[in-house]
Amino acid sequence: MIKCVVFDAYGTLYDVFSVVKQGETEYPGHGEQISQIWRQKQLEYTWLRTLMNEYKNFWDITRDSLCFTLDSLHLPYSQQKIERLMEAYLHLEIYPEIISAMQLFRPRRMAILTNGNPEMINPLISKNGLAPFLDATLSADSVKLFKTRPEVYQLAVDFFQVNKDEVLFVSSNGWDVTGAKAFGFHVGWINRLGKPVEKLGFQPDYVMSNLLELAQKISG
Repeated sequence: MIKCVVFDAYGTLYDVFSVVKQGETEYPGHGEQISQIWRQKQLEYTWLRTLMNEYKNFWDITRDSLCFTLDSLHLPYSQQKIERLMEAYLHLEIYPEIISAMQLFRPRRMAILTNGNPEMINPLISKNGLAPFLDATLSADSVKLFKTRPEVYQLAVDFFQVNKDEVLFVSSNGWDVTGAKAFGFHVGWINRLGKPVEKLGFQPDYVMSNLLELAQKISG
């Protein structure tokens, strides 16, 4: 029985590619390219820093990956440009179906479990109507590791005081889906882009194209 629903934030609830707009403002014609490389490098740095035992919080990693992106595209930047692009991460747009989906998931308890540090995620939650639905915002920063380390997923088990198989973990990221399933959660994959399942030996329990479809499935 699913008692709790735990959501990844970036790419699942929040559209990380909405930073394209600011990228296009700063570097006309390069917004999409900046967004794509920036996101991929951001993820790579979380994995590498976890493997190296060289933790930095997600905000600092996001800044480092942005600088790498601009260097790789040979785009000059100032401190002011970096700050304006970073600010876009504090104003990400939620996907349009999120609030309707949250209403359907009730009365189950709900939380966000994110790599983002509190200083990044809290401003987002406070401005877009998600706060009333959430019992907690759990951050990987509290254990100084990043997903897919099991210590991060354990944060949800410890907070809700439930068994692993009583948690539905929801993510749009294939690597995160795999990590959560390996940990022992029920897993819903929001596969917005129609990607194949990762070849790592674990399958999501649900595959949907958006969060509302998953909420409708779970609510029956």
